[in-house]
Amino acid sequence: MRLGVLDVGSNTVHLLVVDAHRGAHPWPAHSQKERLRLAEQLGEAGELTIAGSDALVKACEQAKAAAEQQGAEELMAFATSAVRDATNSAQVLRRVHEETGVELRVLSGEDEARMTFLAVRRWFGWSAGRLLVLDIGGGSLEIAAGIDEEPTVAVSLPLGAGRLSRRWLKADPPGAPELAALQSYVDEQLMHRELDGLKGWEIAAATSKTFRSLARLAGAAPSGDGLWAPRALTLQGLHQVRGFIQRIPSAGLAELDGVSASRAHQLLAGAVVAEAAMRWLGVDELRICPWALREGVILTRLDQLSAG
Repeated sequence: MRLGVLDVGSNTVHLLVVDAHRGAHPWPAHSQKERLRLAEQLGEAGELTIAGSDALVKACEQAKAAAEQQGAEELMAFATSAVRDATNSAQVLRRVHEETGVELRVLSGEDEARMTFLAVRRWFGWSAGRLLVLDIGGGSLEIAAGIDEEPTVAVSLPLGAGRLSRRWLKADPPGAPELAALQSYVDEQLMHRELDGLKGWEIAAATSKTFRSLARLAGAAPSGDGLWAPRALTLQGLHQVRGFIQRIPSAGLAELDGVSASRAHQLLAGAVVAEAAMRWLGVDELRICPWALREGVILTRLDQLSAG
């Protein structure tokens, strides 16, 4: 069957249409993105502004039309931290539904972690044994671990690359005091969470654009090598990448292979979080997985259809 998935994130609104059925690889048929940067369109009281709401409504309307044009039998729409954190989230969701017919489901951070874990588990298979998964988004960091398809532990922390960039890194490139303050905050957030249940794994994996960009800068295979090319990010390689990019303005980072212009300004904060998380969890190497939350949503829906 052909399914559409609409992902309303902190940076982009991404529509993915796939051909999929239970037990098969979901094959992409269509993909389109709108860079709204919703997390940057929050007012002083934490509300999504009228301009932000207008842009979201328009993007959802266009995505729905595109999904119908592509022959999608169902459109699954979900929103993550930007909409989840907005103080007027309920009003925004109601407006989107009334004006477009799209029913956005707001995922909790733990839901994000669980569905992403499922996607990574299916990608690597049972041979991965006990699996640890890290995912850095625009608004949050998700970590999950377990031996089955449902993680034993799933946590979400307010350590997204975009969120931290806006709060802590004002200069471009930032100075040493800003970086030290950010590092201290990230360590504090990780320190006050119970991470023991996340330790003791056979394979540690990572997903998200942030990790893929950092891995590419550390020497991993380019996207042109295909989806199945093995890619990894070591702690040593990440440390070297961080030391390099913290001296370069975002305009310069955007010119590097593997770094998108729309996310270059938040890559350094992502590197700080990635390095701190690997250090706190005792991870020396992460295997990069091309599947993430969108694929997890698709796989979850296929499982539901099969069971029902």
